Amino acid sequence: MKRSVFTLTLIAAALGLTACGKKEEAPVAAPAAPVAAPAPAVLVGLAIPETHVERWVGDAEYMKKDLEAMGYKVDVAFADADQSKQNKQIEDMVTKGAKVIVVGSVTEAAAQAVESAKAAGVPVISYDRLITGTDAYDYYLTFDNFKVGQLQGEAIKAGLALDTAKGKNITLFAGSPTDNNARFFFDGAMDVLKPYVTSGALKICGPAPTNSADDTWSKITTEGWAADKAKARMETLLSGACKSVKLDAVLAPNDTLARSIIGALEQDGKYKTLPIITGQDGELLSAKWIMEGKQTMTVFKDTRVLAKGTAEAVDSIIKGTAPALTVKARTDTTTYNTGKKVVTSFLLEPVAVTKDNLTKELVDSGFYTAEAVAKGTK
Repeated sequence: MKRSVFTLTLIAAALGLTACGKKEEAPVAAPAAPVAAPAPAVLVGLAIPETHVERWVGDAEYMKKDLEAMGYKVDVAFADADQSKQNKQIEDMVTKGAKVIVVGSVTEAAAQAVESAKAAGVPVISYDRLITGTDAYDYYLTFDNFKVGQLQGEAIKAGLALDTAKGKNITLFAGSPTDNNARFFFDGAMDVLKPYVTSGALKICGPAPTNSADDTWSKITTEGWAADKAKARMETLLSGACKSVKLDAVLAPNDTLARSIIGALEQDGKYKTLPIITGQDGELLSAKWIMEGKQTMTVFKDTRVLAKGTAEAVDSIIKGTAPALTVKARTDTTTYNTGKKVVTSFLLEPVAVTKDNLTKELVDSGFYTAEAVAKGTK
């Protein structure tokens, strides 16, 4: 009996040693689930009309930055003021798979490409310039262009003290006849100035339309907003229709044209003191000239805000909703008619800038540095 117990004890001990000596195997990990590739970024197209007007380069940069911050891929194309080229660029954006295309058009012939984009299921937003002759888009973002002109007119009115003055001389320039905004700018300015033309306080040298519907309006337009054309026309006026008068003011629709007009005036020995000269866009060299007293004023349109609002509209449309903007804009559903329909428009406020408030509006706002304004270049 004792032997049996001893034997069992030995067997149990051996089994215990065997168990203690056996290595425990680590559990086999389950295979990892495959990592899904990130979804490709949604493409947005920006069709920009030109680069010879400084502001358009900035518009593209601001929109691209805002859209990329939202996670979008952005395709930017500059048309070099060639509508046929821009139409091809828009078609290319559709082919690349753009989900929305923002178009700052060159001319009304952009309508063809806009309609092709709509047929392909790609919405278009009209940016700053109304695309006429089509009903193939729903939204337009810009500044209050009529007010831009009013601010220019008010600057001339105040500078010439037209409420009490008599016989002041002015000549008129307008923007490109293919840009619908040019009509709003001019009509806004003449909304202020026409009463003084009627009273005789203001005399127009050269063609004298009082609104853009006048037959003579085309004679004061500047095809393609081209500076060389504005300078050539100013030179013709100085040697012709305006030779016998001293101009007190020039209605210039934007800064690029204002500077070219100033160039022509400076070449004329009569103008040791320059007349009042308006502008628009808050371009850097014009800011310098305003501080130096060469250009009287500009109308500042903070394109950073317009770009942000446009990026927000793009984001809303891609997400299947109507544009929801955080920027301050007035919604207008009655004014902007393409000839085929009235487009819902979002209008931002422009600001008149003179030497007195230039630092506040252009420098303190962060749009330019004081050093850049002093140099007239970045």
